[in-house]
Formats: sequence, structure tokens, C-alpha cells
Amino acid sequence: MRGVLLKRQLKILLELQACDDRISEILRKSAEGPVKVQRLKEILEEFDKQIRESEDRLETLKKDRRGVEREVQELEGRIEKSGIKLSNIKSNKEYTAGLKEIEDLRSMKFSLEDRVLQYMEEMEALEKDLRDRKKRKGEAALDTEKATLSILGEMNELSRKLEELQRQRPLLTEKIEKGLLKSYSLLLERRRGQAVTAVVRGVCQACHIGVPPQQFNDLLKGDAILTCPHCNRIIYWGEDQEFQTEPGVG
Repeated sequence: MRGVLLKRQLKILLELQACDDRISEILRKSAEGPVKVQRLKEILEEFDKQIRESEDRLETLKKDRRGVEREVQELEGRIEKSGIKLSNIKSNKEYTAGLKEIEDLRSMKFSLEDRVLQYMEEMEALEKDLRDRKKRKGEAALDTEKATLSILGEMNELSRKLEELQRQRPLLTEKIEKGLLKSYSLLLERRRGQAVTAVVRGVCQACHIGVPPQQFNDLLKGDAILTCPHCNRIIYWGEDQEFQTEPGVG
């Protein structure tokens, strides 16, 4: 009779372990939800950052281009004045010097015009890149909205399941002998959430170390609640057909 009662206690303990496993899993998944949402937000923020940087760069290029274009206009004015001045020069020496001055001014002008072209090419490439980035950001925003709604839906479902499990748990704990429940609770905290484990072919399935033969024989008798001599977890004979079905926890 005692063996039957102990086996019943072990079965309830396994149901409690399954319940706690599900609770731990749900808490872990629930904690992942906000992290996933934050990552999605960070993707959009990175798009915004890149777009702002490109827009700032484009504005700088426009400003620099306008400045160089003003320099080109000033040079054109100087070239025109030098040409007028040149037409009034009588001395060959001064005329030669005047031609050299115009040539230098035109060289400077051509150089600046090349810079303007470079600015225009970079601006064109940047504007295309901006259009592409804004398009991708719009697509990412839609994907983020859908993914966020999906994550929030999953979190709501997890919350519902957690509430159900938290209602089930006291119904299980009240069926377990107080001393055994206390031992279980301590082991649950100290053994990373696994307080109960099977022994299969004489080996503890938690620490994977063999149970001494005499203790294994006592385990088969089922006259006492035993613990693994190595990891201290509560053990049961995993090859017992009565323990083969999964604990019924929702």
C-alpha cells in the first residue's frame, strides 16, 4: 500500500515538474517578445539614421556645389575683364603676361567645373540611394508592423496559458505531502528548474551518472522516495510502464 501511495505522489510530482517546465518556458518566451520588438524598432531606427546622414551629406554637397559655382562665375568675370584689358594692351610683354593670366584663370575655372561635375555625380548617386533607402524603409515599416502585431498576439496567448498553468499549480501542490513539496521546491531552485528525473538502465538522466546497485534495487521496490546520490534530484524508475505517459499538463 505504501508503495502505491508513494508512486502516486511521484506521479503528481511529475505533473508539477511538467507544469513548472511549461511555466519556465512561457516566461522565457514572454521575455523574448519585448526584445524582438525592440530589435524591429532598431532596424527602422537604423534606416532613419542612414537616411538622415545621406540627407545631411546631400545638403552639404549642394552647399559646396553652390560655393564652387559662385567661384566659377567670379572667374568668368575675371576672364572677361582680363580679355577686355588684353585688347587695350600695346606692349608685347604685357600682352604675353595678359594671355598667361587668362590661361591660368581658365585652368582654374576648368578645375572648378570638374569639381562641380563630381559634386553632381555624387549627388545623383546619393539621391538614388536615398530613394532606395526610403523605399526599403517603407517596406521594413510594414514588415515591422506585421511582425510586432504577431509578437504581441503570441505574448497575449502566452499570458493566457501562463494564467491557466498558475491556476493548475496550486491544485497539484495541495496533493503533495508537505515535506516532499518542500524538498521539491528547494531542488527546483538549486538544480536549474529540474527537481525530478528518471533513472533508466541504472543511470540518472539528469547528471548521467550511474546509481549504485543497492540504491537502484531500492528504487525498483518503490518503498521510499529516493534521490540521486550525485545530483540529489528526486528520482523514479523511468522504465516503469506507469511512468511512460507524459504528465497531463495543459
